[in-house]
Order: sequence, then structure tokens, then C-alpha cells
Amino acid sequence: MLFTLLSKSLLILETNSITDILFSSFWNPSRGHFGLFPIIIGTVIVTGLSLIIAVPISLLCAVYIVEFAPKKIRQIIRPFIDLLAGVPSVVYGLCAFLFLVPLVRDVIAPWFGVESTGFCVFTASLILSVMVFPIIISMCVESFCAIPVELKEASLSVGATKWETVKKVTFRASAPTIISAILLGFGRAFGETIAVNMVIGGKAMIPSTLFDPGETLASRIASAYSEMMSIPKYESALLFMALILFVVVLIFNLLGVFILRRAKKRCSY
Repeated sequence: MLFTLLSKSLLILETNSITDILFSSFWNPSRGHFGLFPIIIGTVIVTGLSLIIAVPISLLCAVYIVEFAPKKIRQIIRPFIDLLAGVPSVVYGLCAFLFLVPLVRDVIAPWFGVESTGFCVFTASLILSVMVFPIIISMCVESFCAIPVELKEASLSVGATKWETVKKVTFRASAPTIISAILLGFGRAFGETIAVNMVIGGKAMIPSTLFDPGETLASRIASAYSEMMSIPKYESALLFMALILFVVVLIFNLLGVFILRRAKKRCSY
């Protein structure tokens, strides 16, 4: 796959400099201009914001499930989280279209004094954060459950509260797994296509606020797929975007797996 994407991307790389492609904001396929800078910025903003939302909430959920939830509640929540991981992206996209878009348009954006259609970077980030929840929560729950009870009891025995034990024992012991979960969540969010494409607005521009429309690499590929065969350079540009996505997601996933495996080897529990 990597070889195919690379070979198909050669046309755009031969006719345009890599600097112009990555750092130009001018996008006009009919004239041979394929500036990806606004799309790359949009991808980074959406992915970064989704993780800013997802990580703290996921950690708190994992702590609640392991440390505070009654057994019956725990038995209900864990299968539900696993179920969320298997929901198709288009279902998340439809839910965002039906519920998050009106919520952002009618409630959240006006609360900040901004007008928005609801099809914007913030909405895309919200639905992405929901899609990342199951990955981070599941990995953190598994890691928290594997921590020896003796470590927690030792902390409690010297006068630490339960929450202090969570911060100083649970989080520290599980730090490599938490980092790995965040990296894998980043890979999931960075490459997401359908759900984002349905609610982000589809404009190749650098958003001035989070309530402006935007575009990601994946959503551009999805929205322009039917057009790409008519212009060879356009096809090559889209496949170059796919190459960027493939490489970035692969790097973060491999890094996440590497950290997780090293953590399992180092820890005795």
C-alpha cells in the first residue's frame, strides 16, 4: 500500500515543490495549485482539540469504573464501552448531524457570542472525541485493574486519600499505558473520515474560530473522490494526502504499541 501511494503521488511531487504543497494556502486544481496548508492545519486542530476533550474525560471515566463504581454498574459500563468501539463511523456522523450540529448552532456558539451553522471544526472535534473514548478508556481500565492491590493499600496506610492514591500511585504506575492510549487515540482521530466529513463544513480554509467550517486531509479525500479521476494531478494530490495520513497514523500507532509493549515488559504486574 505504501509503495502504491508513493508511486501515485510522484506526479504532483514532480510538478510542484514539496514546500508549495505543504505550506501554500492556494488550492485550485484546475490551474494546478494544490496548497495543503489550510487542510493540514484543520487536521491538526480537529485532532488536537478532540484529544484535549477526550483524554481527561476518559481518564476520569476509567478511574470511576475501576475505583468507585459498584460492581453491577461496572458490569454494565465495560461492555457498553466495548460496544461503542464497534459502532460504524457513519452512525457517529449521523448522530453528530442530528444532535451536535443543532446544539453547537443554537446553544454553544451563541453562548460564546458567535454565529455558526453548526458545521464547523468544533462539532467535528466533539464527535471525534466521542469516537476516541472507547480506546483510551478500555486501555486505561485494563491497566488500572492490573496494578497490585498492595501498592494502593500501602498508599492508603500512610494516610493518603483514595484520590491521592489514584494520582500518585495509579496514574504513575499506568503512565506508559496512558501515553500509549493517547497515541493510539491520536492515530484513530487523525485518520477518521466519514463522521468528520459529515459535520466539518468542507471548506479549505484556516478557521479563525472553532465555530468556522474547515477541512481535514481525510474529509477532503472523501469529498473529492468522485472528481479525482478527471484531473490526473488532482488524483495525485489526493493520493499524496492519503500518503501523509498513512504515514502519520502508522507512526503513531507503532509508537503507541511500542510504548505499551515496553511497559508490559518492565512492569511485574
